Parts: sequence; C-alpha cells; structure tokens
Amino acid sequence: MIKTGNPIISIYTEMTPNPETMKFVVNKLLYPNKSIDFPDAASTGPSPLAAELFTFPFIRGVFICSNFVTLTKTAETDWTDVIPTIKQFLKEYLEDNRAVINEEDIVSNITLSGDETEVVQRIKELLENYVKPAVEMDGGAIQFKDYHEGVVTLALQGSCSGCPSSMITLKAGIEGMMKRMIPEVKEVVAEAE
Repeated sequence: MIKTGNPIISIYTEMTPNPETMKFVVNKLLYPNKSIDFPDAASTGPSPLAAELFTFPFIRGVFICSNFVTLTKTAETDWTDVIPTIKQFLKEYLEDNRAVINEEDIVSNITLSGDETEVVQRIKELLENYVKPAVEMDGGAIQFKDYHEGVVTLALQGSCSGCPSSMITLKAGIEGMMKRMIPEVKEVVAEAE
C-alpha cells in the first residue's frame, strides 16, 4: 500500500448576506455537526485555529461549523485583498493536521427547569431541522441559549452576527414559525452581546 501523506485540502469562498463576513468552505470536516463562535481573540481558548486566525489584524470574528469557517473582517478591509492569504493559511494549517477545536476546553452553562424540558426539546428540533440548514448555507448559525417563561433566547453566530437582515430573519422568520408550531413560545430574542 502506498502512503500519500496528509490529504490535500481545497478551499473555496462563498459570499454571505453580511458584507463583513466571508464563508471559507473546506473539503474536510472541521467540527462535525456542531458550531462554535469566537466573537473576539479572548474567547478562543478551545480553538487553536481561531486563536491563530485572530493574529491577522483584519479579523474581527471567527465562526467554525461542520466543514467551513466564517470570518468577520474589519470595515476598512477589502475581501479581495485578503482572501488569498486566508485560503493559503487555512490550507497549510489543515494539511498539517493541526487542532481545530479542543472539546475538553468547552464549557456549557445552559440550565433548565424540569417542566421546560419538553418545550426546549421541540424548540431544538425546529432549529435543527428548519433553521440550521438555511443559515449554514449563508455562513452562519443560530444557537439555542435559553428558554424561560415563553421567551426563547438564541445566539446569532458567524455571518448572522451583525448582519443587516438578521433581526428580520429572527422576528419574521424564526419567531413566527415557533409561535405557530409551539404555542408556549411567546417571543424569540437574540442574546445580548
């Protein structure tokens, strides 16, 4: 059997609805069936990849999901100037099989009362089956954070964070669907940043 070494990584970019973000799609799973958002360099503890991406002076946010990384740039940066550099960095980083996420460094702080568990399960199923696939196509994610007394709190991540149309999507799309399908839901709000 011939060993070929590390796999060849290919990367392409996709524009997102948010002009400040760009989706970098990789032919390798980076964080299968999960997502994680790093809004600043201080939050990158669980991700050596995100920490290194923040060393680029034009990076303002890193979002990692399944087989893509969505990056948020500074306003004065032009994507055409930096895409080749980022693609080359990601290619070399991933071909060296360096760590993307260290699961043991991730801490969850969601707590629920017993009577909210069934409603939360239905909320999570709606998010997983209807919302997540749509927003991931645009380089973002919407993550469940909390449910209390009829109010669902979601985190807007990746291209959704700071997107001009994210509040319309949140209120007209997600909130409307949840109110119709889960009568206990009275409102859907974005997590305060």
